[in-house]
Amino acid sequence: MFDIDFAQSVQRITVAFVPMMLGMVCHEVAHGWAAWRLGDPTAKSQGRLTLNPAVHLDPMGSLMFVLTALTSPFVLGWAKPVPVNARWFRNPSKGMMLVSFAGPLTNFVLAICFALFAKVLTVLPPALQQGTVFEFFINMAAIGVWINFTLGWFNLIPIPPLDGSHILAGMLPPKMAWQYHQVGRYGIIIVIILLTSGMLGRVLWPLVDGSARVVLSMFGLAG
Repeated sequence: MFDIDFAQSVQRITVAFVPMMLGMVCHEVAHGWAAWRLGDPTAKSQGRLTLNPAVHLDPMGSLMFVLTALTSPFVLGWAKPVPVNARWFRNPSKGMMLVSFAGPLTNFVLAICFALFAKVLTVLPPALQQGTVFEFFINMAAIGVWINFTLGWFNLIPIPPLDGSHILAGMLPPKMAWQYHQVGRYGIIIVIILLTSGMLGRVLWPLVDGSARVVLSMFGLAG
C-alpha cells in the first residue's frame, strides 16, 4: 500500500487537479442552484452559486483527494457542502431529493463533456497531436471522464450524509427517515472504512467502469 512512485503520483495529481476541482465545485453549485430554483435562497445569499474554488474548498475533502491520488485506484474528494433549507420547498421531501440528485447528475454531464473534449483532441491535425502539451490535455480529458463518474456514483451511495442518503430518505416514512439520517454522524468513518478495506472499490468499480466505457464508446474512444 505504501510502495508509492512519487513522481508518478505527482504527475497523476497534476493531471487530475482540474477535472477534480471542476467536478467538486460544479457538484456543489448544482445543489445550490437547484435549491434556489425550488425556492431556497440560502446558498445564493451566502455567495455559494459561484465557480470560484476558494468559496467551496473543504480541507478534509482536499486532503482526501491528495491521499487517494497517491494511494488508491479511485481519486475521491469533496467540496464544502452548500447550505440547503428544505423549509423553503413546497414539498420538502421531494425538494431534497431533486437537490441531492442535481450534484451527481452534473458530474455525469461533466464526464460526457470531458469525453467530447477528448474526441475533439483526437481529430486535431497530426502535427498538433504531439508533445507534452497534447499528452497532458488528452490524459486530463480521459481522467476527467473517470473522476466525474466516480464522483457521481460515489455520491449516490446511500450512506448519510452522501446525496444518495437524501434521495433514499425521501422515499421513507418521516420517522424512519429521521432515524436513518442519524447515521450521518458516523458517515465519514463508514466511508473511510469502506475505502481502506477495498469494499468501496468493489462497489464503485463496475458502475464507474461500465459508465466510462459506454460514454467513450459513444465517441469512438473505447480501446
